[in-house]
Amino acid sequence: MPWYIYIALKQLFPSNRGFSFFAMVSIIGVSLGVAVLLGVQSIMNGFGNQIRESLVKFNGDIRIESTRVIYDWERLEQFLDGIEDIELFSPYAHGVVMLQRGNLPVFPTVMGIDMTREQLLIPVEEYLVAGSLDDFDDDSVILGAALANRIGATLGSEVEALTPLMLDRLKKDEVLLPRALTVVGLFESGRNDVDSNTMLTTLRLMQELYGLEEGIHGIALRLKEEAELDKTADYLNEQLSVPLRATTWLEAQSEYIFVLQFEKTMMTIVLFFIILVASFSIASALMISVIRKTKEIGLLAAMGARTWQIALSYCVQGLVIGISGSILGILLQATILHFRNEIVWNFARLTGSESALLRFYMFNDIPVHYQIQDFQIVCIFTILLCLLAGVIPALRAMKLKPAEALRSE
Repeated sequence: MPWYIYIALKQLFPSNRGFSFFAMVSIIGVSLGVAVLLGVQSIMNGFGNQIRESLVKFNGDIRIESTRVIYDWERLEQFLDGIEDIELFSPYAHGVVMLQRGNLPVFPTVMGIDMTREQLLIPVEEYLVAGSLDDFDDDSVILGAALANRIGATLGSEVEALTPLMLDRLKKDEVLLPRALTVVGLFESGRNDVDSNTMLTTLRLMQELYGLEEGIHGIALRLKEEAELDKTADYLNEQLSVPLRATTWLEAQSEYIFVLQFEKTMMTIVLFFIILVASFSIASALMISVIRKTKEIGLLAAMGARTWQIALSYCVQGLVIGISGSILGILLQATILHFRNEIVWNFARLTGSESALLRFYMFNDIPVHYQIQDFQIVCIFTILLCLLAGVIPALRAMKLKPAEALRSE
């Protein structure tokens, strides 16, 4: 082992104490920064993945839509049947209605889905928190739980739906009465924007409300696991004629995905300052060490040590602190995230906020998703910062002349 590396390790881990106070505080500071940063990134990744899964489940992987009502969609279904990458597809119609219970109106988005298929593209039954699909027919609706709460609707409640078709009939001096519908189910998807503003109906009922006859607004597709999303969408667009167009869920929700990624990036930048502060502390401590050991540095130089070797001993200290802090930080965040649910729910019980967590965040388990790329970036930047923290005092040590260093008081 080169003598300058041996000296660096001895300063960090003295034989008589095992750990120097400076090394212990520096490594703990770095490890805390790494643990917090990786922990937040992993939780943000978990929530992001959960939201993405919800988007795909509720919207499908790809949607084929048109700028006008699609009437000849049976031929389109025959074409989709011949594509191997497509696992399931289902026609739908969507729009906005005025839903009224008593004198309280709301304007939810309505999704008319085909309930006659053996498999449903949207796993409605998975989201149901009340009611049953057995009662779902052309005279009933399923409401988002938050939407039902806004208008005071429960299972068995009767609501009235008014559509733009009624206004069109009024222009022709015709009267079309509101459609009375029974609430047979409540669902929670985990997304507040969906649960507070979505009503599900059968496809036939939606066609009737909007006067579509046998027309639809689009077809939602779910792909097989091995299928490539962009490649399949490109192929569909090559085969489809205008005005039909295939749009992936990533394209349709691009702004939403951008916001999620932006939140993660901003959290990473803010929390990275913890590691930056720790690196300044390391630089300060090493600088003090250079000042205290000025005579020793002069003695080493007088014995023939080169300036780069003396400087390297301080860079090695920063490198060791960075590596040790990164490893300890990874272990610390893994331990904390393993017990994350117990920590959060115990805190919620102490503060009496359990119901608030369930109501506003709608989760029983805090999702976590580890990405190797996050670990690599955080560890590399942490080690580089700690190495640079050792470079500053190393440069000062290089400038010391042996004669002046030996005369230093």
